[in-house]
Amino acid sequence: MIKVFLDLETTGTRTTRDRITEIAALKVFDGEVVERFVQLVNPGQPIPAQIQRLTGITEAMVEDAPRFADLADAFYAFLGDAELVAHNMRFDYGFLRNEFARADIQFRARTLCTLKLSRRLAPEHPHHNLDALIERYDLPRQARHRAEGDAEALLALWQHWQTQVDEDHFATLLAEQRRMPSLPSQLDPGLMQEIPERPGVYLFYGHNRLPLYIGKSINLRARVLTHFHDDLSQDRKMRLTQQIQDLEWHETAGDLGAQLLEARLIKSRLPIMNRRLRRQGGLMGWQWPAGETAPRLVRAEEIAGRKDEPLYGLFHAGKEARQALKQIAEHHGLCPRLLGLEKGRGRCFSSQLGRCRGACHGQESRDAHDARAREALARLRVQQWPWPGRVAIGEGMEGDSVLAWHVVDQWCYLGSIERLDQASLATLDGQPVSFDIDTYKILRRALDRDQAHDQGTATRTIQLLDTDETPQPRED
Repeated sequence: MIKVFLDLETTGTRTTRDRITEIAALKVFDGEVVERFVQLVNPGQPIPAQIQRLTGITEAMVEDAPRFADLADAFYAFLGDAELVAHNMRFDYGFLRNEFARADIQFRARTLCTLKLSRRLAPEHPHHNLDALIERYDLPRQARHRAEGDAEALLALWQHWQTQVDEDHFATLLAEQRRMPSLPSQLDPGLMQEIPERPGVYLFYGHNRLPLYIGKSINLRARVLTHFHDDLSQDRKMRLTQQIQDLEWHETAGDLGAQLLEARLIKSRLPIMNRRLRRQGGLMGWQWPAGETAPRLVRAEEIAGRKDEPLYGLFHAGKEARQALKQIAEHHGLCPRLLGLEKGRGRCFSSQLGRCRGACHGQESRDAHDARAREALARLRVQQWPWPGRVAIGEGMEGDSVLAWHVVDQWCYLGSIERLDQASLATLDGQPVSFDIDTYKILRRALDRDQAHDQGTATRTIQLLDTDETPQPRED
């Protein structure tokens, strides 16, 4: 089988926005290099200074080089139907697919990832980057971070494995990696190579881009693949995969960003197979202003502005709200008649059953009853927005660095930005911003954890916008 050992140098790590600056492809047959494709590429965009220092490829070097579109046909013919081998194949394959797509070429290939192979062959070692493997196996050290040098090192690594690893074991690992899940026939299998192993939200589309399902995960690729691994054993997933025509994903800095984006997209796109988070409509809650004899049910759409009067509970319907208050009354021995849940005079029905302590007929004072009722109701109190304005919640997964800022105001998610100076741009793509109970719960959970770690994600930094102060939530 013909293999092509591939390495690319690029202007960055984002496969959809960055560009290729150098290509090296070694075509190997029977262990020998039979043809090479080595070419500098003009990326059509600046090369960041740190990338120039890392690779040694300067803007002057690529100024007169061809654009990828100019060499796409020749490179496509060179690759043919060979199996591609690369270290971190998702990176290289993603760049190739996007570059070929810009040249109006649909590119697909069989692939093998030496990074994944290394992790399977030597799980006891913590590092599997190319530098670590060169040192571990005492391989020839070529010109690192230049495409041809890295492709040569990759071939040397492969040849080392072929001579040092048990042949049957090596063949088994290759077969496992080549074995793909049962993908829908109408779905481009190349997309699987591009999905990152990072937090984010994914969307499945049906005919005419009809949204079918939206989900989130801290590992997008693993989560999407589970849909296709499980489809034969789960009827609902089988129905879903039979309809999928396309998919897309949006990376986030961590789990909090994924939860916020998922809740927003489900309500705006209304995918037909999502049940959770899709429910919309007016919310209701209880208020008990001072001087009033009983709590009253109010609509809570403008919860953000109710700073002077607490709101108790968030409910989708009056029936749900009254049922919750009824349960509180039964649990605490309160009078449903005095709480406005039952009409009439004299002893309430609950009192006759021994569930009311008798405030309705003088056995308990009205003041004592109301004090107990307010205390019980306080457990449903909706936390008021604890800051004077918008805040940005920083989230990151690489050490303590912030990769994204989630801008929030009055429990409403306004959007995510990369830098705080972009805060004025944080909107919902022109959509009206309103209070959403699911977003409220997501934010409350995140803040109640006191910025603790959650599934590899830390939401540690909270910045009050338009000031240099870092706010502390005030007590309700």
